[in-house]
Amino acid sequence: MPRPFRSLLLKSFARKYEIDLAEAEWPLDQYRSLHELFTRKLRPGARSAVSASDAVVAPSDGVLCDAGTVSAGKLLEAKGSVFTLSDLLADAELAVRLDGGQYLVTYLSPRDYHRVHAPVSGRISGWTYIPGRLFPVGSRSVARETGLFARNERFVTVVEGAAGLSVVVMVAAVGVGHITASYDPEVATHASGFATGAVRRKSFAEPPRIGRGDELGVFNLGSTTIAVFEPGHVVLEKLAVGSTLRMGSVVGRLVPPFSGVTS
Repeated sequence: MPRPFRSLLLKSFARKYEIDLAEAEWPLDQYRSLHELFTRKLRPGARSAVSASDAVVAPSDGVLCDAGTVSAGKLLEAKGSVFTLSDLLADAELAVRLDGGQYLVTYLSPRDYHRVHAPVSGRISGWTYIPGRLFPVGSRSVARETGLFARNERFVTVVEGAAGLSVVVMVAAVGVGHITASYDPEVATHASGFATGAVRRKSFAEPPRIGRGDELGVFNLGSTTIAVFEPGHVVLEKLAVGSTLRMGSVVGRLVPPFSGVTS
């Protein structure tokens, strides 16, 4: 796109969605496309580091849709609508281990920073790609499509560490059928060579280490993150549904005693 039109497009987009350009890695005129701006990194020091070793942090920017405890294998999606953890993860055994644990669901809008980070430290034991629909994930669509989060395409990262077992689920949506994993270059959903017709799993013989706040993946537009923690390991703070979360902000604490890498 010619530079004058590109500049106009990026300025209009940033203004319409009230993007905080002061946090962006580069000045606006250095982004070569709308996609580069959308998947922008943060500039160094844009977010304050959390020093408390027992802190659990928000994996993404966005509006808190729900937070609570997995009960009988079910999570709340919207008023009167639930979905099962087993369906969400496509893994009954993993769902049983996480049943009774705490979870939070965060919706990312176009204004948000679209990189997803680890809420706790540990090692990434593996990932699961689950094909599905690409329904919009706005409040109206969530209320209309029962079990939407467990029907849309998903990418699940499994972390084991001081918080026991944790999962971070990146839920795709309309226009977001492309997710990349920062810790594994093999993952680029819907890119050439990445099969999307069936559930795919990968376990690491040598699990990569991930620090709290390190980058896990990128939404190449916007959608929803769901973090679920093994029961007895994490207590979330009382978070108001509808409140705005910032990636890296404290949302909970590890339950003592805890061990392992926490920073």
